[in-house]
Amino acid sequence: MVSGRVRPTGSLTSWNDDRGFGFISPAQGGPAVFVHITAFPRGQVRPLLGETLTYDLDVTPEGKRRATNAKSTRMRQTRPARTAARSRSGSGATAYLAIPAFLAIYLTVGRYQPVPLWISGLYLVASVVCFIVYAVDKSAATAGRWRVSESTLLLLGLAGGWPGAIVAQQTLRHKTKKASFRSAFWGSVIVNVVAFVACFSPLLYGVLAG
Repeated sequence: MVSGRVRPTGSLTSWNDDRGFGFISPAQGGPAVFVHITAFPRGQVRPLLGETLTYDLDVTPEGKRRATNAKSTRMRQTRPARTAARSRSGSGATAYLAIPAFLAIYLTVGRYQPVPLWISGLYLVASVVCFIVYAVDKSAATAGRWRVSESTLLLLGLAGGWPGAIVAQQTLRHKTKKASFRSAFWGSVIVNVVAFVACFSPLLYGVLAG
C-alpha cells in the first residue's frame, strides 16, 4: 500500500453501522473513499452520517482508495463515549439476569415434573453453537465479509441457544444496538421459555388428562 502524504478532509456520506464501514466524499472532490471502523481510534464514539472527518489516504495494490487513521472533527467526544459505555454496561447486566431467572424456572418446573436430561444438553449445545455463530458474524462485520443473517441468529436463540447469545452479545459487543433485532431477540426468548414451561408444567398434563 502507498501512504498519502497529506491529511484530506471529507464528509461521511455513507455508513453501515452493522457492518462497520462506509464512504467519505472528499472535500476537494474526486471519487468516494472507503473507510472501515478499524480506521478510527479505539474508544472514539461511532462515526455519524454527514460528519466531517480527517484521514490519511491509502491506495491498495488493486488501486482502491481507502482511509486510515480517520478522526472526527467533533469536539468533546470523551463524555459521550463514557455515557454510552455506562449505558451499555447497565443494559448488559440486566440482560445477564435472564439466565439465572430461567435457571430458577427450570429448577422449579423440575420439582413438579421431571425434565429429561437431554433438554439440559440441548440448551448447553445450542448455547455454545449460538456463541460461535455470533463470534463468526462479529468477525465478518469487522472484516466487511458476508454476514450471518439475523433470522439465523434468532432461530438459534429460539431453539434454546439464547443464553449463549446473551453472553456473546455482551462479551463481543455485537447485535446490542439495533432496536428491531433486540425486540425480536427478546421476543424469541420469551417464546422459548413459555414453550419450555408449557411442555413440562404439570398444568399441561392436567389439561391433557382431563
